[in-house]
Amino acid sequence: MTRPQRPVHVVGVGMIPFTKPGASDPYTVMGARAAKLALEDAGVDYKDVQQAYVGYVYGDSTAGQAAIYGVGLTGIPVFNVNNNCSTGSSALFLARQAVESGVVECAIALGFEQMQPGALKGKYEDRPNPLEKFAEAMTAKQGYNPEAPRAAQFFGGAGRDYMAQYGIKRDTFGRISVKARQHAARNPLAVFRQTLTLDEVMASAPVFDPLTRFQCCPPTCGAAAAIVCSAEFAKKHNLDQRVVIAAQAMTTDTPATFESRDMRKVVGYDMTASAAKQVYEASGIGPEELDVVELHDCFTANELITYEALGLTPEGTAEKFIVEGDNTYGGRVVTNPSGGLLSKGHPLGATGLAQCYELVSQLRGRADQRQVEGARVALQHNLGLGGACVVTMYQLQ
Repeated sequence: MTRPQRPVHVVGVGMIPFTKPGASDPYTVMGARAAKLALEDAGVDYKDVQQAYVGYVYGDSTAGQAAIYGVGLTGIPVFNVNNNCSTGSSALFLARQAVESGVVECAIALGFEQMQPGALKGKYEDRPNPLEKFAEAMTAKQGYNPEAPRAAQFFGGAGRDYMAQYGIKRDTFGRISVKARQHAARNPLAVFRQTLTLDEVMASAPVFDPLTRFQCCPPTCGAAAAIVCSAEFAKKHNLDQRVVIAAQAMTTDTPATFESRDMRKVVGYDMTASAAKQVYEASGIGPEELDVVELHDCFTANELITYEALGLTPEGTAEKFIVEGDNTYGGRVVTNPSGGLLSKGHPLGATGLAQCYELVSQLRGRADQRQVEGARVALQHNLGLGGACVVTMYQLQ
């Protein structure tokens, strides 16, 4: 079920500035700060929150409690969530589901990450890797390069498969990074706010063809949170209930992920397309009606293929969509006005809730220099290999 059984409102959002590893506070401090900001934005006392869903990827069990306890000790259930890079949206999905079903009237979704420098790595060598099946599919298709980051091989491979089918130029991917930096320059919470030229993007160090360094998201530390509640709770407490979750869907992998020999499917194209279809059908809102989108641009290649998976542009037309500027201000739909994962940063557990923060800010007209004029409908896409994809439709009432 993706259409809410009763309206679920996002009444408060909070986010702290994202930073490079080593420059942040501990996760406990970051998480508590973001939660307090969301509560303050909502005008809700923590004692009125009935459940907490807390997401992180790299951390010990009950790290969620360690962070939320910095807000208060009220005895409520605290659920720890880990769905790789879609963790933040998974926490939001669960919080929304609890309110929608009537189990609670108000819940908080919190996400944080305290990351280390360098490419993502597994933490355990004495047990099966959860991405083993994905790695096998990748290796069977394109081999494995032990000198290159594995994530870049997954998503770079997806870019290669798209290039092989449609013959686009390599610098088309680079244009996405240029756009991301231009957007992030307007976002005081982004980790990279310096603009880049296309030449600078393409001349940066190669990571895995066609990806260069500036086409890969950086390891980042940060936190973000959202308060969701019922219409009745919002009315009782005189809260801002203008932003409603019109529909939301979560999907996981199907056999095609591993059997198609298509790296686009391995990295979640089908999950995205399925979740988006469910959300469009449940909300009655089509992709042509969207004003602003925050999508999962962990690498430029993923942003490009996601345009088509979300139906923002027909299959095979992403290059035209990019070159003609339909993905930015003055174009058809503004994508990643925050700067996205590429430039705002990607603290894994916080990313989905940072996307929520951006879109709620846009719908409320509070996005300052990056405001999308007249924004009333927003779409969020958050992807995690392993796998999970969450797509959320927000609407201004």
